[in-house]
Amino acid sequence: MARVLINVPPKAKRGEVIEIKTLISHPMETGYRPKGDGTFFPRDIIQTFVCTLDGEEIFRADLHPAIAANPFIAFTTVARESGLLVFSWTDDRGEVQTEQAKLVVE
Repeated sequence: MARVLINVPPKAKRGEVIEIKTLISHPMETGYRPKGDGTFFPRDIIQTFVCTLDGEEIFRADLHPAIAANPFIAFTTVARESGLLVFSWTDDRGEVQTEQAKLVVE
């Protein structure tokens, strides 16, 4: 897919509510924009965003054509334990972009 930016706090205290932010570069083509020949550009949006912590899903979002290009997603979670965060974006073409970040809980 493309470039991804992820912002996870460097450290969190156990029980603290933390904010995680992601930004992915993607054109998010709705399928309604006409070409010069009267046909339409094929739809290509990110359908699903999932974040897991050590294999356990902690956040999911289903996206729709009204979402802007380069979607920014921010969510909160409670820091209970350190682990590996895995972020996955899946688009209409079936392409999956996966990135990782460490969560350190003291």
